[in-house]
Amino acid sequence: MAGSVGGEGRVTVVRLLQRWPGRYGLVAYTTSGAYGETALVGYVPVPGVADLSLMDVAARHEPALMYGSTGAEGFAEACWLISVGWSARTVPKPGTLELPHAAWTMDVDRTIDLGVVMYGHTRLHVGRFTLTDPDQMARARALLKADPGTQ
Repeated sequence: MAGSVGGEGRVTVVRLLQRWPGRYGLVAYTTSGAYGETALVGYVPVPGVADLSLMDVAARHEPALMYGSTGAEGFAEACWLISVGWSARTVPKPGTLELPHAAWTMDVDRTIDLGVVMYGHTRLHVGRFTLTDPDQMARARALLKADPGTQ
């Protein structure tokens, strides 16, 4: 599924190391569907920071070693990305931004149907994630500015 989706609800934003030794981006995690069966993990665009290919970032972590494969292309990478978002929400590290009520849109680059339940989800949308409220977007982008040496 390519296109755009949107919604409202709880959003978790966290810094993500995209390239060693210190190149960071921002990742947002939320869910959709009646029971949250669809995970949405997207990079938050930040001026001056290159857009992230989250599937490439995931692939560099060799997720098939942990998650194996169901035969679906992108399965292990999708599981790794869902784990990043789910973990950021369930065990937030310092600097995690929790927005209990946020409107958002996502330009979907890719959708992966997992074929199994992983961290409570059966599907992942991955792409570019934007918070509709400019103040919330500024708060999210400020996560990178908290440590200016990491951009």
